[in-house]
Amino acid sequence: MALDWDRIGTGDSEALLRPRDIYAGLASRPWPYLRHEQGEVLDKWFERRDDHDVVIKQNTGGGKTAVGLLIAQSTLNEGIGKAVYLTPDNYLVKQVREEAAKLNIATTDDPYDPAFTTAQAVLVTNYQKLLNGMSAFGVVGDGKEPIDLGIVVVDDAHAALARTEDQFRLRVPASHEAYGKLLELFAQDLRHQSANAWSALEDKDATALAPIPFWAWADKHEEVLKTLRPHREEQAFKFVWPLLAEVLHLCTATATSAAIEIRPSCPPIDRIPSFVRARRRVYLTATLADDSALVTDFGADAALVAKPVTPGSAADLGERMILAPVALNPDLDEEAVRVLARQFADGDQDGDGVAETEPVNVVVLVPSDRAAANWARHTPHIWRVGDLEAGVKKLQTSTVGLVVLVNKYDGVNLPADACRLLILDGVPRPLDGVERREAVALADSTVRLAREVQRIEQGMGRGVRDGEDYCAVLLLGAKLATAIHDARHLALFSPATQAQLKLSRDIASQIRGEGLDAVRQALRACLGRVPQWRERSRRALAEVRYAEHGAVRGEAVALREAFDLAATGRAPAAAERVQKAVNDLGGSDRALRGWLREQKAAYLHLTDAVAAQQALAGALNDNPFVLRPVNGGAPVQLKAAAVQSRAAAEFLAAKYLDGRGLRLGVQALFEEVVWGSEERSDDAELAWQQLGLHLGFASTRPEKLYGTGPDNLWALSAARQAVIELKTGCTTDTIAKKDMDQLGGSVRWLNDHNPEVEALAVMVHPSRVCDDKATAVPGMRVVTPAMFEKLHKAVTAYAAALASSPDRWADEQVVREQLAHHKLTGDQLFTTYAEPVGTS
Repeated sequence: MALDWDRIGTGDSEALLRPRDIYAGLASRPWPYLRHEQGEVLDKWFERRDDHDVVIKQNTGGGKTAVGLLIAQSTLNEGIGKAVYLTPDNYLVKQVREEAAKLNIATTDDPYDPAFTTAQAVLVTNYQKLLNGMSAFGVVGDGKEPIDLGIVVVDDAHAALARTEDQFRLRVPASHEAYGKLLELFAQDLRHQSANAWSALEDKDATALAPIPFWAWADKHEEVLKTLRPHREEQAFKFVWPLLAEVLHLCTATATSAAIEIRPSCPPIDRIPSFVRARRRVYLTATLADDSALVTDFGADAALVAKPVTPGSAADLGERMILAPVALNPDLDEEAVRVLARQFADGDQDGDGVAETEPVNVVVLVPSDRAAANWARHTPHIWRVGDLEAGVKKLQTSTVGLVVLVNKYDGVNLPADACRLLILDGVPRPLDGVERREAVALADSTVRLAREVQRIEQGMGRGVRDGEDYCAVLLLGAKLATAIHDARHLALFSPATQAQLKLSRDIASQIRGEGLDAVRQALRACLGRVPQWRERSRRALAEVRYAEHGAVRGEAVALREAFDLAATGRAPAAAERVQKAVNDLGGSDRALRGWLREQKAAYLHLTDAVAAQQALAGALNDNPFVLRPVNGGAPVQLKAAAVQSRAAAEFLAAKYLDGRGLRLGVQALFEEVVWGSEERSDDAELAWQQLGLHLGFASTRPEKLYGTGPDNLWALSAARQAVIELKTGCTTDTIAKKDMDQLGGSVRWLNDHNPEVEALAVMVHPSRVCDDKATAVPGMRVVTPAMFEKLHKAVTAYAAALASSPDRWADEQVVREQLAHHKLTGDQLFTTYAEPVGTS
């Protein structure tokens, strides 16, 4: 007779609880055994499974998806409650469900599916499905009973942060009727903060950026409420309004020509009760050095975040050789590297025009369409988010060749032959108003560096997905090269990546100064599986261990706690909490201190407007880019250095530890000036200010500091200052009247505030021709792209000469000689590298 298998071995058996046992009990396993590292983290999680927040750290490609799914199934088996697995996007939802099918774990992508609601299947969905004002899981005040969850697994948690912040941001488009009403409501406040920024808003200038002062926003929030509330059911509002309405007075608002952006300093995550009350929350993360955002964005318990679950060894990362061509030889042309990429994709690794090896997949990550355009002549495969699902499958199953992915630095898995050479050509820039303002105010703060490194490490992780995988990585441009050379950046990479960077530096030291053929040779050692490279690569990782404690910055915890206090009506306590964080910082990061003191002032204003303005005045002492108090701040007269060469030598000695860092730093400045790109205008202005300091000039950004005056001001001598307006984003054939008027206004501003100095009017513009309707500023000079390139070559040669032997850049006499030789002195620079304005 036939055996009835349903009656065999099922009588008194209980559901398996340990994730490792669940895997072992599968009838058909995708792999004979779990990886050792997976087993370790699963066992450690099981011991800590009742902690509300658990962070699991594994190297990129360490099998986190399987870990998260087995943890979710364990929770279901234990009867704790429903399980949700969150991914960054729908593309990854499909990938996770495919992995779950291999593990025989039942999943659904429908929150109303009975299999999910009865805790029989794991719901796999994207972050947005849970975190929005119309959430199917319930939102405070919507009248629905929140869905009770046993566990939420947040996959790629660091990638989730930007999306989470976006879900809690209300954007009022310029085309919406409420935009004009809000601008009118705050017109006087915006003009007071920055006359230039207000003019840019009126002109619909794409670079316009005007923060609405916190005191004006708080005092007028009832009018704001009346303006916005009638639109709460509209498509642009309904997914955010329920999340922000109760904390609108605590939000930061920024006006741009495209929208007014409203967002809180921390997401009010408690508006999503299902997430907050979930019995277990597990965050799967890459091995990044800074986990602070898990506290600020998700409200995770800082003490638990600081105790991550990790494997015993960090050696499970695949082999990577990481090289930055411009760091090896500053004269290497980026276009030549693009040609190299095309040749490797075609199997022509020695570049002789003949394919001697099998073609390979080469994947390039770029931050924007503008950056992608540089690759268009080398490949037709330029893919955006909508192309990824089909495109990545092609890469994983065939040789496509050279592929460019636009703005996709996370969430794409390119194992084995899907990517053998990975190229990072830039990193994404901050695009929304709050981030752009923060980028200016915290330009050199560790907070900004940590975010930058996070993006770089995420990008570099795309091509290596397990311990047996291998991939070569090229980083284009001086900015990325600096990230793997500068000590402050290096400290923020994961331990395993730091070990690989150290090994790659050993290779780089042998081929430094060589041409592209040396780069080819190094890459071929990696891709050709040369035994010596493989042995040294594995040895470099063998003793690497994960950090025992997660890094959670004190000020991040303070900001979360302060926001929660203020949201419950305890504004004075919130201000005190931020002040404690300021005290704990000491003088280690003055830019961040000032930024925090502005936040303290915002909380103080809710109960004591006078004390708030006093606190804000103190914040200006630490960070000149915070908001200006109601009474304003008088512009400080810029005084020229007593001796230009001495000032330059002192600045360079303080900033650079070695000659290579100096050359990369200078090259990075010029990379930040992108012609024809309005979105890069802030970067260009900062680069020009820094360029002035590199050359020994006192250099400031009055428009950003005082809301009026020029983009840049350089003290060329005690008697002469350069008033500089940057119009690098312009694409016109002539200098428009409004731009010429702006330059004239900035000259008058200097005459009013420092009448004893002569103003030299300078405009950085793609054209030297004055429009027929414009009147040129007397004596003005124009830095055109041709002149800019000439200046670029001169400053590069200046830096190269100073970097030619140790500490030459700190020698005042040597610096003086080089400044004079390259005509970079105050009396020669704009005569040599700018030209007179012309007429059409």
